[in-house]
Amino acid sequence: MDEEFLPLQNTEDSTLKEGLGGEEDGKEEMGQMLSVSGHGCSSERVSGWGSLPDVCLRHVFRFLTDRNRRNADLVCHHWHNVMRSPSLWRSHFFHFNGRLSKYRQSEYCSAVAYVRSLGVYLEQLEVCVCPPRRSLVARRLEQAISGLFSELTRVNAPLKYLSLMRLGLDQPSWTLELRNSLVDCLILFLRRGASRLTSVCLSEMRICMNQGLEVLSVLAHSQRCYYPQCSSLDLRGFFSGELQVHRNSDVPRILRYLQGLTDLSLSYSCLSDELLMAFQHRQQGWRDVTYLQTFSLHCTLNEPHEQVVCGCSWATLASSCPGLKVKLTVDQIINTDRLAGILLPEIPLTEYSMTAFYSPDQNWSTLPLLCRMLPLYRHSLQYLSLDLSNCSESLDEELLELVKVCERLEQLRIWAFLEISTVQRLLHIRLTKKNLLNKIRVRIYSIHDETEEQEDQLKDLLSSYLHLPPELDFFAKVCHFV
Repeated sequence: MDEEFLPLQNTEDSTLKEGLGGEEDGKEEMGQMLSVSGHGCSSERVSGWGSLPDVCLRHVFRFLTDRNRRNADLVCHHWHNVMRSPSLWRSHFFHFNGRLSKYRQSEYCSAVAYVRSLGVYLEQLEVCVCPPRRSLVARRLEQAISGLFSELTRVNAPLKYLSLMRLGLDQPSWTLELRNSLVDCLILFLRRGASRLTSVCLSEMRICMNQGLEVLSVLAHSQRCYYPQCSSLDLRGFFSGELQVHRNSDVPRILRYLQGLTDLSLSYSCLSDELLMAFQHRQQGWRDVTYLQTFSLHCTLNEPHEQVVCGCSWATLASSCPGLKVKLTVDQIINTDRLAGILLPEIPLTEYSMTAFYSPDQNWSTLPLLCRMLPLYRHSLQYLSLDLSNCSESLDEELLELVKVCERLEQLRIWAFLEISTVQRLLHIRLTKKNLLNKIRVRIYSIHDETEEQEDQLKDLLSSYLHLPPELDFFAKVCHFV
């Protein structure tokens, strides 16, 4: 976290100014800037800011950082009382890097102090971790995160949304002792407070199989004991990258118990026929039927992705979950056969994102993807994002044809080596045939250091399209490919 947290104090306390020291300058500066005297309610009501209704002040205060909120709390009694509104403290973001600073509190003290003072209001918590490179830094991170969850448990924080991202527990800096301590603390918190959670994100945790199954079991058990509330679960990169998660039958069995789940994000290494079957039958025995609505899969070269999944399993899942939307992200899978095994025609694919950086000597082409695979989803695809290093092959005609055939395409993001004229043709397609396509982002790669000539061409081309439809969000740029 960038700034240390000092719990808000009563402005009538005579020790306030002594306790905050340097904060007094911020108080005077803010008071002068906003023309609020701060001596009493009668004087502060005279100024424009002092006469604002509480609801307006709360809206403004939501945009302030913790440090600026502390300064605003010292301006006057009116602001101090408004700053006590629980709605201002329902969400918070912590960024832990494990580094020490002589200018602020340790991350442990800062996190514990914040939750001790305001945890009773906290409903949304995001924790992002900078993966440590040394064991000493990992130990500080473990202390900060464990202390945070322990204090959340003690104050019985009413959390509904929890996000713990980028722990990277498979890194050598995380010793066995630190990993076990951190996971045990997380499990203890989930046992006591997971029943109220409606959304959980544990992406890039990179946990081992046994501990990962225990975390998921505790989460699922808490949902079974109470009315199922958890509707969103993000497990991208949750398991360690080399694990063949799709071979473990416990994962589908545990996830099946999350009866209220409507939005699920997984690494492709978890996908199996058993998993798809688990979501087909998980509603049996429940009075209120809840269907899986959004299924996001992240497939990357560094994780297992060669398992065989039957198209009939996808077809059965799509028929048992009306309106299911599948979102697929593919990173550096530059093998046509593997892509064909992933992009099965039975998938109700609505979003496809792909990053593929490849050199001419790798003997791979994007053409089969554009001409044969993606057209299979012409009736369902709504979002398409491609970032390609196709410096040795032209994709302009195939890309334009794909845009034409996709009936429901709403958003298009293309970063590739393209002709300048392709932008004009793309706009022509949108203006004459594609009324649904209302967001277009094009970045034209160039191998030349100097791109002024291409930029001038693009500028001249776009000068004839000064009056685009107001609903169309369009952007095009030429940039040097690094």
